Amino acid sequence: MYIRVEPSSGVPITRQIADQVRSLCASGALRPGDQLPSVRALARELAVNQNTILRVYERLTAEGLLDMRHGAGTFVADRQPEGQLQQQRDQLRTEAELLVEHASRLGLSADCVRQLVDDIYRRRDGDGQDGADGDG
Repeated sequence: MYIRVEPSSGVPITRQIADQVRSLCASGALRPGDQLPSVRALARELAVNQNTILRVYERLTAEGLLDMRHGAGTFVADRQPEGQLQQQRDQLRTEAELLVEHASRLGLSADCVRQLVDDIYRRRDGDGQDGADGDG
Protein backbone atom coordinates (compact mmCIF):
# COMPACT_ATOMS: atom_id res chain seq x y z
CA MET A 1 0.00 0.00 0.00
CA TYR A 2 1.57 3.26 -1.12
CA ILE A 3 0.65 6.39 0.82
CA ARG A 4 2.51 9.68 0.73
CA VAL A 5 2.21 12.39 3.37
CA GLU A 6 3.01 16.04 2.66
CA PRO A 7 3.47 17.71 6.07
CA SER A 8 3.80 21.18 4.52
CA SER A 9 0.64 20.94 2.38
CA GLY A 10 -1.70 22.62 4.85
CA VAL A 11 -4.05 19.61 4.66
CA PRO A 12 -4.24 17.72 7.98
CA ILE A 13 -2.20 14.52 7.88
CA THR A 14 -5.17 12.44 9.02
CA ARG A 15 -7.19 13.74 6.07
CA GLN A 16 -4.33 13.09 3.63
CA ILE A 17 -4.04 9.49 4.78
CA ALA A 18 -7.81 8.87 4.90
CA ASP A 19 -8.28 10.35 1.42
CA GLN A 20 -5.52 8.17 0.00
CA VAL A 21 -6.94 5.00 1.59
CA ARG A 22 -10.36 5.91 0.13
CA SER A 23 -8.73 6.40 -3.28
CA LEU A 24 -6.90 3.08 -3.05
CA CYS A 25 -10.23 1.38 -2.33
CA ALA A 26 -11.99 3.23 -5.14
CA SER A 27 -9.30 2.34 -7.66
CA GLY A 28 -9.29 -1.33 -6.71
CA ALA A 29 -5.73 -1.22 -5.41
CA LEU A 30 -7.25 -2.19 -2.06
CA ARG A 31 -10.03 -4.74 -2.36
CA PRO A 32 -12.63 -6.02 0.10
CA GLY A 33 -10.94 -8.33 2.58
CA ASP A 34 -7.44 -6.93 2.04
CA GLN A 35 -5.52 -6.36 5.25
CA LEU A 36 -4.01 -2.94 5.88
CA PRO A 37 -0.69 -2.48 7.64
CA SER A 38 -0.84 -2.43 11.41
CA VAL A 39 -1.16 0.96 13.10
CA ARG A 40 2.40 0.69 14.32
CA ALA A 41 3.83 -0.38 10.94
CA LEU A 42 2.06 2.35 8.94
CA ALA A 43 2.97 5.01 11.51
CA ARG A 44 6.61 3.97 11.25
CA GLU A 45 6.51 3.90 7.44
CA LEU A 46 4.95 7.37 7.22
CA ALA A 47 6.92 8.80 10.16
CA VAL A 48 3.76 9.90 11.97
CA ASN A 49 2.34 9.29 15.43
CA GLN A 50 0.54 5.97 15.95
CA ASN A 51 -2.50 7.86 17.25
CA THR A 52 -2.76 9.58 13.86
CA ILE A 53 -3.07 6.24 12.08
CA LEU A 54 -5.45 4.92 14.74
CA ARG A 55 -7.74 7.96 14.24
CA VAL A 56 -7.72 7.40 10.47
CA TYR A 57 -8.54 3.71 10.83
CA GLU A 58 -11.30 4.48 13.35
CA ARG A 59 -12.81 7.19 11.10
CA LEU A 60 -12.80 4.91 8.05
CA THR A 61 -14.27 2.10 10.15
CA ALA A 62 -17.08 4.44 11.29
CA GLU A 63 -17.69 5.28 7.61
CA GLY A 64 -18.00 1.56 6.87
CA LEU A 65 -14.95 1.43 4.60
CA LEU A 66 -12.71 -0.53 6.98
CA ASP A 67 -13.27 -3.28 9.51
CA MET A 68 -11.08 -3.28 12.62
CA ARG A 69 -10.95 -6.79 14.09
CA HIS A 70 -9.56 -7.02 17.62
CA GLY A 71 -6.44 -9.16 17.59
CA ALA A 72 -6.54 -9.73 13.82
CA GLY A 73 -5.93 -6.32 12.27
CA THR A 74 -7.66 -3.83 10.01
CA PHE A 75 -9.25 -4.92 6.75
CA VAL A 76 -11.10 -3.35 3.85
CA ALA A 77 -14.78 -3.95 4.60
CA ASP A 78 -16.43 -6.72 2.60
CA ARG A 79 -19.29 -4.43 1.61
CA GLN A 80 -18.94 -0.80 0.70
CA PRO A 81 -21.36 1.48 2.53
CA GLU A 82 -24.23 2.99 0.53
CA GLY A 83 -23.03 6.00 -1.41
CA GLN A 84 -19.40 5.35 -0.49
CA LEU A 85 -18.50 3.86 -3.86
CA GLN A 86 -19.93 6.86 -5.72
CA GLN A 87 -18.12 9.22 -3.37
CA GLN A 88 -14.87 7.35 -4.02
CA ARG A 89 -15.42 7.48 -7.78
CA ASP A 90 -16.10 11.22 -7.56
CA GLN A 91 -12.88 11.71 -5.61
CA LEU A 92 -10.96 9.58 -8.11
CA ARG A 93 -12.42 11.63 -10.97
CA THR A 94 -11.22 14.82 -9.26
CA GLU A 95 -7.73 13.35 -8.91
CA ALA A 96 -7.78 12.24 -12.54
CA GLU A 97 -8.77 15.75 -13.60
CA LEU A 98 -5.78 17.12 -11.68
CA LEU A 99 -3.52 14.58 -13.41
CA VAL A 100 -4.82 15.59 -16.84
CA GLU A 101 -4.42 19.27 -16.00
CA HIS A 102 -0.84 18.71 -14.84
CA ALA A 103 -0.01 16.58 -17.90
CA SER A 104 -1.45 19.26 -20.15
CA ARG A 105 0.74 21.91 -18.53
CA LEU A 106 3.72 19.66 -19.21
CA GLY A 107 2.68 19.32 -22.83
CA LEU A 108 1.97 15.59 -22.63
CA SER A 109 -0.58 14.14 -25.03
CA ALA A 110 -3.61 12.13 -23.93
CA ASP A 111 -2.00 9.06 -25.54
CA CYS A 112 1.15 9.58 -23.48
CA VAL A 113 -0.86 9.84 -20.25
CA ARG A 114 -2.87 6.73 -21.15
CA GLN A 115 0.38 4.84 -21.81
CA LEU A 116 1.79 5.94 -18.46
CA VAL A 117 -1.34 4.79 -16.65
CA ASP A 118 -1.37 1.49 -18.58
CA ASP A 119 2.29 0.93 -17.66
CA ILE A 120 1.51 1.55 -13.99
CA TYR A 121 -1.36 -0.94 -14.07
CA ARG A 122 0.84 -3.55 -15.77
CA ARG A 123 3.55 -3.12 -13.14
CA ARG A 124 0.99 -3.24 -10.34
CA ASP A 125 -0.50 -6.43 -11.77
CA GLY A 126 2.94 -8.00 -12.05
CA ASP A 127 3.34 -8.21 -15.81
CA GLY A 128 5.14 -4.94 -16.51
CA GLN A 129 7.90 -6.51 -18.61
CA ASP A 130 6.19 -5.78 -21.93
CA GLY A 131 5.71 -2.04 -21.24
CA ALA A 132 8.82 -1.28 -19.22
CA ASP A 133 10.82 0.16 -22.13
CA GLY A 134 8.21 2.70 -23.29
CA ASP A 135 9.26 6.32 -22.91
CA GLY A 136 5.76 7.81 -23.13
